[in-house]
Amino acid sequence: MAHCHRENKNFTEETGDTYLSAAKKGVFKLKNISILGAGSWGTAIAILLNNNGHKVTLWSIDKEQINTILTNRENKGFLNDVKIPEEIEVTNDNESAIIDKDILVIAVPSKVVRSVCELFKSYIKPNQVIVNLSKGFEDESLLRLSEVIKEVYPQNKFVALTGPSHAEEVSCNLPTTCVSSSSNLEDANYIQDIFMNHTFRVYTNTDLVGVEVGGALKNVVALAAGISDGMGFGDNAKAALMTRGLSEIAHLGVAMGADSNTFNGLTGIGDLIVTCTSMHSRNRRAGILIGKGKTLKEALDEVKMVVEGVSNSKAAYELSKKYNVNMPIVESIYKVLFEDYSAHLAVNNLMTREKKSEKAIEKNMLDGI
Repeated sequence: MAHCHRENKNFTEETGDTYLSAAKKGVFKLKNISILGAGSWGTAIAILLNNNGHKVTLWSIDKEQINTILTNRENKGFLNDVKIPEEIEVTNDNESAIIDKDILVIAVPSKVVRSVCELFKSYIKPNQVIVNLSKGFEDESLLRLSEVIKEVYPQNKFVALTGPSHAEEVSCNLPTTCVSSSSNLEDANYIQDIFMNHTFRVYTNTDLVGVEVGGALKNVVALAAGISDGMGFGDNAKAALMTRGLSEIAHLGVAMGADSNTFNGLTGIGDLIVTCTSMHSRNRRAGILIGKGKTLKEALDEVKMVVEGVSNSKAAYELSKKYNVNMPIVESIYKVLFEDYSAHLAVNNLMTREKKSEKAIEKNMLDGI
């Protein structure tokens, strides 16, 4: 549940918004932007962009959800107690969500990214910039989401916006940093300017592969960290999971063509820290429930929101086989989730594997092995 405290509002008022001021002075032009997806993250980004002075539309396929937002100006069940400004247009209409928009922001679960993109295909114009907030891989194809979106919108510029960013905190203007990533630096810079303000700092990175792999697979490690917490293990175990989990993520990322340095940044270690340690993280919360003995279905039913780490665990396991990368933590999580494998046995197997040298492991990663 999100609560915007008085002291945080004071911080916003006292610091002012130099980026909005710059926009009003004509340093860059304010844009018409649609957020396609009204979950917690899509809603938080809509509020952020509205605060930056842009004209924002928030779209959802769920007409009942839209009616509730219009009635209460709150997105109950996603961002409770956070008011959605009246200036934000809220709609269920596909055409009006797309027509005359400069930027289209995709903010839906990874498993429906393709179907949502297909839904708007007849309205999209080549000059509209696509920004993706979703993290994950497509289930069957194992494609990164940028590859999925490019298949549907091959003519449009594409940018991924990702990083350690809980919607609950962004909606309350708590300081946050993210990464604007595109294979084209000019496009990444453009989105950096659009989103950045005094509480939302945006960096750029042209390593789209690394940024997407890190953003997707940190959810898998967060599930593992949650299971560890649920089983009653301590900080030592979580530190081990996070550190060795990051190593596994980087191994796979490098094998897929990423720059190993990316995993030392916001979309690697940064995203991993925030997802593995916070109760805002639905992946960690689901993991805690599983660690306490609940089934996967029971855990997902209790969390009540999409837990991307579940499908990402399956994708990561299959990608590790495809690229011949050893990922024991990912393999263990896969078996616990999908093969009814005992979490206690998985821990024992991880702890009693053959001896290894940490330096040798990291050298192999840097060499792309």
